[in-house]
Amino acid sequence: MLLMTSSYHIGPHPLLVLIGALLLDAAVGDMPLLFRTLPHPVVLVGRAIAWLDIRLNREQRSEHARFVRGILTVCVLVVAAALLGFLIQRACEAVSFGWLVELIIVAVLVAQRSLFDRVRDVAVALNDQGLVGGRTAVAHIVGRDPASLDAHGVARAGIESLAENFSDSVVAPVFWTLLLGLPGLFVYKTANTLDSMIGHMTPRYRSFGWAAARFDDALNLVPARLSGLLIALAAGLAPQARFGPALRIMLRDSGKHRSPNSGWPEAAIAGALDLALAGPRRYAGEIVADPWLGDGKARATPLDMHRALLVFAIACILQGVAIALLWVVLT
Repeated sequence: MLLMTSSYHIGPHPLLVLIGALLLDAAVGDMPLLFRTLPHPVVLVGRAIAWLDIRLNREQRSEHARFVRGILTVCVLVVAAALLGFLIQRACEAVSFGWLVELIIVAVLVAQRSLFDRVRDVAVALNDQGLVGGRTAVAHIVGRDPASLDAHGVARAGIESLAENFSDSVVAPVFWTLLLGLPGLFVYKTANTLDSMIGHMTPRYRSFGWAAARFDDALNLVPARLSGLLIALAAGLAPQARFGPALRIMLRDSGKHRSPNSGWPEAAIAGALDLALAGPRRYAGEIVADPWLGDGKARATPLDMHRALLVFAIACILQGVAIALLWVVLT
């Protein structure tokens, strides 16, 4: 558990290492220089998932066989991730500057800066280059068909992605690092990558990806709700955003979302900014008739995206402050 130092630990308190990792990520983001020569850890996990998908998820197998093999895939990769995280953490704890390696690893696997930059790129492209530029930029961060989106749809998609990924890419990795250290972080990132690659209700993955989707849902139950609360608190500190409606809409509308988790941060930011998010959308040529979250306008604009980015930045700061207060309490 990261909240308590072990007898093997050498160096700063783990909570200070975590704060340092968040500051490093906020400053430099994806560290492109580092990964020009080295593969990103998530890329390596993705390659392992793809290899197992090809070998275990064959169309000629029955749905039951693919279901069982999907469970096996999750178990193998999760156990491997936990073991690798444990070994690396013990090695880092045993040497003088191992904490610095751990700090860099956590910074690489948390995505505050990269998420902010990608959503800001959509807002800038939509504002400066119009609908074509906005569609091109938003295609990098959402799974829906960008050609089906008008300018307001592009803006809504960017805001929804920002809110959902605040939970998946920022709060959840930090939460599991706090609880279980590097093993928790590695397991979470593996589960999240599994869900993004095979956790889909399509004919190919309906059985094989079932375990991946359910495991990811379970790991995100608490972080998603914390994310919604952080967004609501951030709205109380941001100009042109509101705490009360953020909290009210989150509690009222989060259950309308098809995901048991994504609705919490998305409904919170909809209430905070007086928007209507989600609603009917097109995925892979099919219309998904989801209900709206929030009572506000559906005609979101690049200005609304910038307001959402400010709420996101304040929510990230609040998370860091909460960790700092926890360090004060524990030490």
